[in-house]
Amino acid sequence: MLPVANLHLKDLYETTVEFFALRTPAFSHRSVPNDEPDSVDSEPPSPSGISPVSDPVATPQKEYTNLRVKRGTAKRARGPTTCSCRTLGASAAASALYTMRREHDATKSELARSQADSARWEEKCKLLEKTLKETKDMLRARDFEIEALKLDKAKLITDRHSRERPPSSLDRRRSQDIIRHRSNSSQSLSQRMRLGPELTEHRDTDATPQASSNSRRASSDVVRDNISTISEEDRAHAKGMEVFLTKTDLWSGAQVIQAVQDLNSEVLQFAASAVEVCTFTKQRTSQAKIGQAVNDVITRIGPSLTRMLSTHDHSQDPMLVQLALQGCIAFCISRALSSFCIGFQSKGNITLTQIYNRMFQSEPQPTSSRWRALAHKHIHELHPELSDYAVNEMTDTILRWTLDVFLICGCTNPQSNSSSREAFRTRFQSQVKRISKNACALAQIAREEIMSANFEVVGAESGRAFDAQEMVDVFEDYGASKGAVLCTTELGLRCSTRKATTVTSATPEENIERRLLLRPKVVLDSAMDVIDQR
Repeated sequence: MLPVANLHLKDLYETTVEFFALRTPAFSHRSVPNDEPDSVDSEPPSPSGISPVSDPVATPQKEYTNLRVKRGTAKRARGPTTCSCRTLGASAAASALYTMRREHDATKSELARSQADSARWEEKCKLLEKTLKETKDMLRARDFEIEALKLDKAKLITDRHSRERPPSSLDRRRSQDIIRHRSNSSQSLSQRMRLGPELTEHRDTDATPQASSNSRRASSDVVRDNISTISEEDRAHAKGMEVFLTKTDLWSGAQVIQAVQDLNSEVLQFAASAVEVCTFTKQRTSQAKIGQAVNDVITRIGPSLTRMLSTHDHSQDPMLVQLALQGCIAFCISRALSSFCIGFQSKGNITLTQIYNRMFQSEPQPTSSRWRALAHKHIHELHPELSDYAVNEMTDTILRWTLDVFLICGCTNPQSNSSSREAFRTRFQSQVKRISKNACALAQIAREEIMSANFEVVGAESGRAFDAQEMVDVFEDYGASKGAVLCTTELGLRCSTRKATTVTSATPEENIERRLLLRPKVVLDSAMDVIDQR
């Protein structure tokens, strides 16, 4: 077994062979090459014949030299390694900085979105606070009105009972008591004269409590009967008047204005979409073929705008066609909402409108509003299919009027044939039907869900002089508003309320308070100058 005591000296030798050669003579002997040929008679070599081994002291010196050379090489190579490490460190820092910048940009974007959301919610909060304040003021005013009505009602009931009350049993009992008292007084007087003062005083003390108790009992019975009668009459009267005295609205004025603005936006979107898919040419169809369409359009938007549509070139800019289309739809909606009940027969509508106008001018506001709401509600209950019929009828009317406008403007797509017109109807059927549903819903709101006033949509008639207090020019930002009204592109809203007054000499119109909540938008003659410059 090899000795291990001096294993720490293994670094002094270059190879394992040298180590074993120094420690094992036999190994050294075997490891020495023998250039002479083997001989059978050759004797084993003697120890003196073994080749000498290198000096173990020189070997460490050589290794030390090699180590110094390697160390120098490592030092020279250390410079580029440090640079590469620095390069790697710089790239890592740049990557970290880029990541931080990206996170910073993302944070800034999120902060901007949060600020925008905060501003939007703040605006909504302000709007809600404003609406809440208006609602509180309205409720406070209605409370005052209710208290005033209650006082008036109590006063009227008191006056009526004081005037109409017949002679009651109290009067008869009082007369009987007076007669009885007089008879008793005469009897007591005669007895007092006969029996003396002592007996007279005794009789007087007995008769006086009895008479007073009888009178108190009779008066209490009469008062009780009167109170029960008055309370029953008051309950019956209040129950009958309760329906016609309420002025509670389910929709506020701001909500109705927003509904009208949404309806105008939908009309604008449809007109822009319809004009965008159409193609116009300079050539016009013969007047004989479009004569009926021209006459129909004149009744809707007036002769001036109809003449401009039929003579103007719309191939480059169909802006005038879009405005005329908005005017036709606005006129259709305004005409439908002016009737008492959309879709109801014309004669019945005329009669109901006349009745309501008469009641609105002569009766208190809650009474006429309640009659209007009940009549409109029961008409729809008697004819459940009336709502769907009104929506479909308005949809067909809008589409037909649209195609008439396109026909007189020289439109080649859709063409005048039935297949092309039917394709146009199919494409815009749903969009126009949505406009009709919103218009009918607005009519129901104005008729059934508002009791404190009368809301109606308004538009400017064609040919009317422009009035900045009652209408808005669509092109007012492009120049002075001049000329007459060509058409109404967006409907307005007007509120009418009958004032509570005791003056009997005032005319019915003087008792009506009218306010324009939303001004309609119109196109004037001066708009042609702006359109020609485009």
